[in-house]
Amino acid sequence: MDLPRVSIITPSYNQAQFLEQTILSVLSQGYPNLEYWVIDGGSTDGSVEIIRKYAGQLAGWVSEPDRGQAEGINKGLARATGEVVAWLNSDDLYYPDAIEAAVEVLAANPRASFVFSDVESIDEAGKPFHRMHYGHWGLADLMRFRIIGQPAVFIRRAFLAKTGLLDPSYHYLLDHHLWLRLAALAEPVYVQGEPWAAARMHAGAKNMAQAAGFAPEALQLAAWITQDPRFEPLSSQMERQIWAGAYRLAGFYLMESGQPGKALGSYARSFWRAPGIALQDWKRILAAIASVLGLRKPAESLRSASRQRYQQAHRK
Repeated sequence: MDLPRVSIITPSYNQAQFLEQTILSVLSQGYPNLEYWVIDGGSTDGSVEIIRKYAGQLAGWVSEPDRGQAEGINKGLARATGEVVAWLNSDDLYYPDAIEAAVEVLAANPRASFVFSDVESIDEAGKPFHRMHYGHWGLADLMRFRIIGQPAVFIRRAFLAKTGLLDPSYHYLLDHHLWLRLAALAEPVYVQGEPWAAARMHAGAKNMAQAAGFAPEALQLAAWITQDPRFEPLSSQMERQIWAGAYRLAGFYLMESGQPGKALGSYARSFWRAPGIALQDWKRILAAIASVLGLRKPAESLRSASRQRYQQAHRK
């Protein structure tokens, strides 16, 4: 049986410190029908020299300025010819046999729009320190802002052709926006067990360096969900839960950006709409209260204890 072609895209910009490890994690998969594109945004840190080193094993690569991550990924997706597509950011890793495992799951679930596994968080040196556990989440879960780890997502390109590519107007939740559009066509499939990918946490990662940007985009995304006819009638039935999930996610990132007062306000809006959703972050809420009251040690202790829930999500 002929194996389907799998197209992997790595968007990159000034990540020379990690880029070679990322490239090798893809090339060492041993999958015989692999198409690999590296799309660089005009790096000046030695990334281009690393890409050239492996150019002979790539389907192609470019290095030119772009308008952000979404545009870079879209350049690769537009070039992709595989039946299965995915992108792996330039500081993340695939674990051995990840592609083969994803292809097997897609073959066993021909109606799935995409498949995903858990993701392992690794530190700057590549040492694992936390497993991000997901679940059998479908459209309704995604609409409540259940967050899936992007590095372990593999998409059936036939569905991507129907949804269109990433929306460049989103800079932080661009992947979640795409998962929603795909899931509106056909439910995804979650694979429990060993993770297919690792997400690297470091100071330059987007969810650490630009945490404040996630909050307004979560609310933008909630407004879109409640207005787009693709999500009816579910969105009307779930409107309070949708907004509760968005405000909860905003509260988390406002805390990460050092704005406990605003975080507390966001959590209050989440609680008013759906207390059960807001209280999933009860430790974060207590941390926000402690921070506002100037209780630094209890605040940091509570914040650290709850941070792992979101450590991986939307880092780039």
